[in-house]
Amino acid sequence: TDNPGLTPSVPTAQTYNMSSCTLQKTSAGWKIFFAIVLALSLLANLIFFALLVIIGSVMFASLESKAYYNEKVIQPGPVTAKIAIINIHGIIQNETAKQIEEQINNAYKDNNVKALIFRIVTPGGAVGASDRINHYIQQFKAQTGKPAVAFMDTIAASGGYYAAAACDEIVAEPTVITGSIGVVMGHFVFQELLEMKLGIKPIIVKSGPKKDWPTAFEPVSDEQIAYLKEKLIMPTYERFVDVVATGRRTKLTRDQVKQLADGSIYNAKEALENNLIDKIGYLQDAIQSAKDLANIKKAKVIEYEKPFSLESIFGAQSIFGQLSRNSLYELTTPQMMYLWHP
Repeated sequence: TDNPGLTPSVPTAQTYNMSSCTLQKTSAGWKIFFAIVLALSLLANLIFFALLVIIGSVMFASLESKAYYNEKVIQPGPVTAKIAIINIHGIIQNETAKQIEEQINNAYKDNNVKALIFRIVTPGGAVGASDRINHYIQQFKAQTGKPAVAFMDTIAASGGYYAAAACDEIVAEPTVITGSIGVVMGHFVFQELLEMKLGIKPIIVKSGPKKDWPTAFEPVSDEQIAYLKEKLIMPTYERFVDVVATGRRTKLTRDQVKQLADGSIYNAKEALENNLIDKIGYLQDAIQSAKDLANIKKAKVIEYEKPFSLESIFGAQSIFGQLSRNSLYELTTPQMMYLWHP
């Protein structure tokens, strides 16, 4: 005020409020802009990922339709002399048999494959699937004249031994569990649960008394057990004995197989003493046996493995999708198994 020619440097209240409002509007505008950019970026990435999934699904579906498998090198060697390892792992099911067939077909089409090794780590499984694997191995040997060696790793019981019996030689690890030659059938009875707990009484209309034997809705009688043993258990058991007797014909008679086929399990030493296997050893011993049988000195040892598939991520059904009529049928229907179940 002493110098009226100078303009005050301190802004008035009205000027300050206008500047603050402008800054707030500018800041809010930038936030909206960045939010829109982020949203568009996420949308673009989702669309790009969806395109990759579609393209990848088409590519891998094409590969899987040809039963394509990668070759993983286990032991280097000449390309013209290969030994292919085919793994039989876990409970033997229809899908297991299908994969084994695909891998055997791959080996069949490869003239450089001179022998197969079936690495067996299984307590067994479904009767039909075990029988098909045995058939595929025998078919490969008959069509190519090439040898097959079974290598028992950890456990190769029941259906696992059923598959091994098709091979020219059986090598087992020192700690293996094998044998369990026989058939088992499980069955659930829900009568008490349905009628006494839930108050549900099923009504069954059938053309004859044996049509639903055994049923999950009433106790199994001695007559039904005898009927199932005659019609299912014993024929399936006799086939198991025949398969082993045929596969081990140079070492065991059918009567000797029958003496061993009471469902008992055997360790490696016992299996060797009873001629159920030919040698106790490890994978390298099985590889050497395969080379000897194929009459080759050196070999490139490979293992078939399924390539990455988007189906393994996106194709699995939810637990609710699996609760179908087929699942209920499988639950209530007796299943015959070549399976060791301690």
